[in-house]
Amino acid sequence: MDEINRWADIDEDLLKEISKRFHAYDDYVQLRLVCKEWSLKLPKIPNGNKIPWLLLPDETVKNHSYEDEEIYHLMQLAAADDETLDTCALEEKDIYHIMLPEMQSYNKLIRGSGHGWLIVVSISDGTIQMLNPFTNRNLDLPPVSTLPTIIDYQPDNHEDEYTLWDFRDIRSTLDRDSVHRFQVEKVIINSSPEHDIENFMAVVIFGPNQRLAFYKPGNMRWVEFPTRDKRFEDVIFFQEKIYAINEEGQLYEFDTKTRAGLKGGIHETRPPSEIPVGPQKLKYLIGCANGSLLMLVRHVRHPWRKIRREFETYKFDIYELKRNRKEWSTLDNLDNYILSIRFNSSVQIPVPFLSKGNQIWFTDNQIELQSSFYDPVPQDIGIFDLDHGSFQRVLLEVKFFCPPVWLLP
Repeated sequence: MDEINRWADIDEDLLKEISKRFHAYDDYVQLRLVCKEWSLKLPKIPNGNKIPWLLLPDETVKNHSYEDEEIYHLMQLAAADDETLDTCALEEKDIYHIMLPEMQSYNKLIRGSGHGWLIVVSISDGTIQMLNPFTNRNLDLPPVSTLPTIIDYQPDNHEDEYTLWDFRDIRSTLDRDSVHRFQVEKVIINSSPEHDIENFMAVVIFGPNQRLAFYKPGNMRWVEFPTRDKRFEDVIFFQEKIYAINEEGQLYEFDTKTRAGLKGGIHETRPPSEIPVGPQKLKYLIGCANGSLLMLVRHVRHPWRKIRREFETYKFDIYELKRNRKEWSTLDNLDNYILSIRFNSSVQIPVPFLSKGNQIWFTDNQIELQSSFYDPVPQDIGIFDLDHGSFQRVLLEVKFFCPPVWLLP
């Protein structure tokens, strides 16, 4: 009994240091279950666990109703073997099943993830909510009707509920479901509101012209950034600043710590001269541990196969902006890091012992694939290996209502 008590009374700092060696989240859960004392000493969400989960919506519509609890699947690519990655059904080992009744795929669209939270838009009422599937906590953000593009919202005007500024900045009307499904492109957060609600902040890419707005606790509406520029493709929090990139590869920088509020605009660094531009040349930003910024260009094609259009990533370009430099340079090696990109805040992940580095993990972010309630489609999910210049397609035969998303505990 004394031996058991001695382990139960292990120093809290030492136990947390040991927990950092548990790279898989399910192993970490088992560690917390060793005894009551360890469960109290270790947080529900491990600070040292940086392997993202791939959150997969249920791929079937059979016998589904609005009252059903929605089934989601969690998979860690770093821990999965080739057999699991190539599976045609989500019933294999290394895949875990969770029930999220708040996430019925007919009505909910995931528009971001970060710090263990999902950012979800409701099609039926336009609410924007943060959900934490690990702790079952939730937090409301301002609804779609408070975005700067919205002029008026009249729920009783059937098929013309919204008056808003369209892509030509002309006043127009649009039905409720279309607005709720397409006005929000991506939402990012700077931290978990459970840890620091006072300094919490969210940023949204919104509207047909892909502008930027932000939210801070106490705000009733989304507040537009101090720039009217358009066509932003990604935005991140990095080193207490906000960085954004537009479709032409122009970098923007905004300071969040000024007394006058958010300030900033076009960064002095110009886009790379040879950067690809176009609707299938998607841009992503990633902040690195060494202080550098990375810009990824994702090349996507959409061949017509039979009747269905299937998007497919076939190439990545990587550019690096080193600290205190004013010019992008090309990068062809990520060393012992993995880049994870999609609706989540794109992140750089140090390689755990059970995986290899120099890879890009990607999922789909073609919003137009979510245009049908009842027609699940294949998704562009995979791993790009820079060492060999090769792609490994993941869950190629599985169809989903909405794109899967990376979820970092």
